[in-house]
This record gives sequence, structure tokens and C-alpha cells, in this order.
Amino acid sequence: MITVSNVSLHYADRKLFDDVNIKFAPGNCYGLIGANGAGKSTFLKVLSGEIQPSTGTVKLGPNERLATLKQNHFDYDDYTVMETVLMGHTELYSIMQEKDALYAKPDFNEEDGAKAADLESKFGEMGGWEAESEASQMLQGLNIPEELHQEKMGTLTAGQKIKVLLAQALFGQPDVLLLDEPTNGLDVDSIDWLEEFLINFENTVIVVSHDRYFLNKVCTHMADLDYGKIQLYMGNYDFWQESSELAQKLMQDQNAKKEEKIKELQDFVARFSANASKSKQATSRKKMLEKITLDDIQPSSRRYPFIKFVPNREIGNDLLQVSNLSASIDGKKVLNNVSFIINKDDKVAFLAKNDMVTTALFRVITGDLTPDSGSVIWGVTTNQAYLPKDFNSMFNEDTPIIDWLRQFAEKGEDDDTFLRGFLGRMLFSGDDVTKSVNVLSGGEKVRVMLSKMMLQKINVLLLDDPTNHLDLESITALNDSLIDYKSSILFASHDHQFIQTIANRLIYITADGVIDRADTTYDEFRGNKEIEKQIAEADGESI
Repeated sequence: MITVSNVSLHYADRKLFDDVNIKFAPGNCYGLIGANGAGKSTFLKVLSGEIQPSTGTVKLGPNERLATLKQNHFDYDDYTVMETVLMGHTELYSIMQEKDALYAKPDFNEEDGAKAADLESKFGEMGGWEAESEASQMLQGLNIPEELHQEKMGTLTAGQKIKVLLAQALFGQPDVLLLDEPTNGLDVDSIDWLEEFLINFENTVIVVSHDRYFLNKVCTHMADLDYGKIQLYMGNYDFWQESSELAQKLMQDQNAKKEEKIKELQDFVARFSANASKSKQATSRKKMLEKITLDDIQPSSRRYPFIKFVPNREIGNDLLQVSNLSASIDGKKVLNNVSFIINKDDKVAFLAKNDMVTTALFRVITGDLTPDSGSVIWGVTTNQAYLPKDFNSMFNEDTPIIDWLRQFAEKGEDDDTFLRGFLGRMLFSGDDVTKSVNVLSGGEKVRVMLSKMMLQKINVLLLDDPTNHLDLESITALNDSLIDYKSSILFASHDHQFIQTIANRLIYITADGVIDRADTTYDEFRGNKEIEKQIAEADGESI
């Protein structure tokens, strides 16, 4: 358990937290949510002791151990992978080091022997004899093969380092586990493994994530950080979101009798409870949801951007034809023999083992990268807008948002009144519209890019990891808008829910071509053994 008492954190220009009182209990997984800039990562640092609060205390239970997911991927470059994981349990690792130093002494004496015996006893009590086996199983679950376990961290790729540091945080059954964006940089199989680990984890977990599917799968509670306070809610993210909308509706419905409101709440809870899976986490969540009363649900103060793409014309029969496409980056082939035809009304999710592959494809089909061979032919009735993964070069100017956006507006939509109203719906209100684009945060830049694409009234959207940098509210608004979009979308994403709810076609780019599946959902695609075999065979010599 971790107890937060009267915690405040004040900076010179703002108050981030104010008199926060909360207990995080064992057996629960808490999703810490809040708008961008609310202070979620900072609050985790207060819990871990990395940042001292202005007032108040943070206390663990007696003899309890707290573990955090480290963010600096270079801190352990001189250590082996196995050592790095074992270092997650500081006391156990210290005993191992002390034991080894004693046994290495050339003049090992009786006193050293007594001390070594004491250390061996402590080592055994802490599960030391199983430590390397446990660490190895974790690493393999995260797709770090056994042959890498004794290699130095400095030899690993960035993605592999992320997985090792995650294993470090999970190692040794910590009493309190703090995870800041743990799915970032993980492949889908590693995310699956992590979800199952957390569902079966019996201690306290507090996690910050922008992955709604992940939060829905693992969380028993939401800890909502809003206006410097933290309010606990039972249930996963979808339950929190929909219950807050229900609370808003019931609050506004002044004519409804209390009995009617209770019935509506009961129906709502029953619907969510019925969807519980057989997992221990879901069963526990179901029991808690059934105890919820009207007083437990509260309307949220969250604001969602208004995102709606309206194409200016319908696409004809021809949309996009890609034939025998190959492309290289820095002399390394990333696309090889890629061919496909995109049809009207297709909403295609592009998948690959490596992000570099999907990004290269988008760069080629938008004309940003010249292919080694092959052709890209767009239909004459199409007009495209592209949201690249790296868009910072588009925001180098010291130009106010409103003026930057004006250049993409049609006649009649380029005056200040219209643009201010338009930007207001995208959560840029008042003086925000005069902020220079070169000082915007990542999330603000994405909202500006989406505003530009809406003004252009495009009939083909190209989106490379569009949920990067966005908060949960913006992700939800964008997700809903793309489901409703009445034209074609080509996109790449790591967001499970995004792919599952938007795509009506999946194209997996292999080392030598594509695996193309229409009318297959993402869940069906991932659960199909035949497809898994095809991918494994095609990616045997992958990029």
C-alpha cells in the first residue's frame, strides 16, 4: 500500500497538486489519467521520492519495496542485461555483490565465513536462488532471447533496452509498481505479455498510459488528476469515461426522478459487468462495479476537441495503385516488392515488424521519398492530406497559430472570426490562437495539423501514428471522427483500439511483399494462426 497525505506541489508560476489525500491499495491497478500537462508523470515522481512535495507525505507500508520504470536508456550500458534486471531489486542485488566480494577475497577467514553465511541466509529468504531464473523468464516473455542475457546493455537496440528496463521494474514482485507509459516502444506480443503479468500481479500498480485498450484490460480503478486534485473511480477507462458522461446527462436531466436515475445507473453498470472476462482482474472489477451508487459517479471537467473531416468530393473508381515498390534509407532496403491497390471507402491499417517500414511507405506514396523502383499512381479524383510521424520541420516559423492556419483556409473561412471559432473547438481559446507555432507542445502541434487537414476538406487521409503526443480525450475524439469519416484512410498506429475500431482492411508489409486482409478485424488478424505463420515465414529475414 502507498498512502498520500496532504501532498501539494507548488512551482513559482503554478500549483500542480493541492492537498492530495489518497490510498493506493494492494491487489488493484490504478490508471492515473488527466489532461496533458496536468502532472501525471510528476505525480509518479513524487510517489517514488524523486521529487519532494511542497507539503505532505508519501508513505509505504512497513518493509515494502517500490519499483519504477526507468526512462534513461543509457544508464546501464556497462552492465549485462541480466545484471540490469537484477538491479531492480536493490537490496537483493547488493547482497549478491557483497557475497561475491567476500568469496573473491584471497584471505577469506572465519569472520568472513560467518558474514557470508548470514548473507546466504538473507539471500535465500529473498528468493535469491530463483532470481536469475525469474529474470530470464521475464526477459523471454518480453522477446529478449536467452543468448542476449549476458550481453552488455550498450550493445542492445533502443527497443530492446526499453524491454530490459521494464523487466527490471517488474522483477522481484515489488509491493508498489509505478509505470509511466510502459507500452511505449513495445511490440504487440510484449504488450500482451505485460497485460497478463499485470492482471495476475497481486500488489499495487499505478500506471500512466495513453493506450485505452491497455488501461481497459489491466485497470481496476481510475485515478483522475484534475484541477490539482485526484479522485478515485472504480472500473477501467471506458467505464470512467462513459460513467462521467452518464453523470453529466443525469445532472442535466432535472425532471428525472431519483428512481429513474438509479435504474439508468443500474442498467449501465449491468452492461459493463456483463462484458467482464474470466480473468481475476475482470472478476474483481465486476464485483466493485456492482456496488456503485449514484453518488459515486461524477461528471468530468474534461474537454474534447471537435474533430470532423468532411471531404469536398467523392472519390472515383481509382484511388491508389502501388506496384513492385522498393525503397532504401541510408543504403538499407526497407521496402521490397510491395504491391497493393486501395479502393474507394477502404480504411487501411498498415502494419509491419518495424515502424521504419510503415513510415517509409507513407513517405514514398506522398512523394517525400524517392523509391529505388516501382510505381505509385493516385486516382485523378483524389486529394490527400498527410500527418507524418515527424512534423516538427513544419513548425519552425515564429508565426501565430491563427496565421499559420489561415494559409490552408478557403475564401470565406480565412477571416479571424471564423478561424478563432474553429480553433476554439480544437481547444485553442482566447490568446492561445496567437501563440507561435514553434513553441507548441507535441499534442498542440498535432491538433493544429488536424485543424489544417479539416480545413482542406480532403477525401484521402494519410496518418502515420496520429495518436503520438495526444492526450486520451484527443485520441478518443480523433478515433470517433475517423470511424464516422465518409471517405478513405491510410494509417499506421500502435493503438489497438484505434486499429480495431477504424480499419476495414489490414495490410502487413513483410520483408518481401505484403499480407493483405480485407474484412478482417485487428483482433481476428492477431488471433489467426495461419496469418501468424505467414508473417513469421515472411519476416524470417526481416528488416
